[in-house]
Amino acid sequence: MESADTAPRAPQSVEELEDILSQPWPEVVDMFGRLDGDVVFLGVGGKMGPTMARMAKRASDASGSRRRIIGVSRFRDVELRRRLDSWGIETIVCDLLDESAVDKLPTAPNVISMSGFKFGTNQNPSLAWATNCYLPALVCRRYRESRIVTFSTGNVYGTVPRHSGGSKEGDTLCPDGEYAMAALGRERIYQYFSETWEIPTVLLRLNYATELRYGVLVDLATHVHQGHPIDVSTGYVNVIWLTDANAMSLLALENTAVPARVINMTGPDVLETRDLAHRFGELLQRPATVSGTEQEDALLSNSELGYECWGRPRISVQQMMAWTADWIANGRPMYGKPTHFESRTGKF
Repeated sequence: MESADTAPRAPQSVEELEDILSQPWPEVVDMFGRLDGDVVFLGVGGKMGPTMARMAKRASDASGSRRRIIGVSRFRDVELRRRLDSWGIETIVCDLLDESAVDKLPTAPNVISMSGFKFGTNQNPSLAWATNCYLPALVCRRYRESRIVTFSTGNVYGTVPRHSGGSKEGDTLCPDGEYAMAALGRERIYQYFSETWEIPTVLLRLNYATELRYGVLVDLATHVHQGHPIDVSTGYVNVIWLTDANAMSLLALENTAVPARVINMTGPDVLETRDLAHRFGELLQRPATVSGTEQEDALLSNSELGYECWGRPRISVQQMMAWTADWIANGRPMYGKPTHFESRTGKF
């Protein structure tokens, strides 16, 4: 754990936070020095996309390479598009469910596909299945000559015992609920087209990326700060800092394969929800109240394969928690979108 003298200063603004989240690892800069061609981010408007695209731009520039970094989204948030433009990222407005619009997207040898549908699946299951399964087919058809890094979720595994060490890439899948089933459907579409059209592909099973405006740690710290009880029925969780997840996702461009390769992406620690709540109580100087009883299983993943490819995460849980508590205590901006990590029904 970092000492008070050596720990980096907590970010004081959204601008400082996004600078940290988009700071490339040296390995990412090195990779962009080797990588040929442009990079297109499909679904760049989500929670990970903007800072990942900016990291790609910064790493590419630092490597001395010249390439286009292109961000594609519906861009309902006009300010987000302006911010990406200011970072030197070309932006294209596109509904990725529109076949003719996807066909007109620029050619790029490197594709990071981030589109997916989770929250609202129960209310609009047809849109969830279209986004998670039909959209990938359009992406594969348009970019059949490219390499593709795309995202899945640890939800496809189902829960495992807390002492299991977490699910591994070769484990039997047991998706619980319509979101997890649709996410597995997304994987199967990418796997089918990877083999059929020989598209080098990586499927990243991610859970749970966190930063200071969103994530499991934000959910827990917010409950403590507001004096709300924390249900510890889901008693264990993995998290990974978004800078590390962004860097690993970009490095995955060099891990694509035919057939599609599956790699887990999360932090190395199995964290106890009850312990996190009480540690946030100390940091925020508020009493932490918990309810419920821990179940012996949870959604947990083992990311050792990913660490062999990219190295281990650089930001500790202690650092994430200290920054999160400082951010929330000072009333800085939040997304206001809970993760619902505590849900044990598979419904989102």
